Amino acid sequence: MSKPKKLVITYKKSVIGYSKKHRGTIRALGLRRLGDVVEHDDTPVIRGMLYKVQHLVTVEEKDA
Repeated sequence: MSKPKKLVITYKKSVIGYSKKHRGTIRALGLRRLGDVVEHDDTPVIRGMLYKVQHLVTVEEKDA
């Protein structure tokens, strides 16, 4: 069985001026300050969250 891919997510743009839903999604991803980097498994749930805030973050795929 192959290991799931990882997603490296970097917080690039402030949520100031965006909706509370966007703020909540950024926090749920574990991002607090600009420039923060987190790593998550590549799951449909995480992909959906990233789709919602794709204008605020950058995403890189990485093999686990």
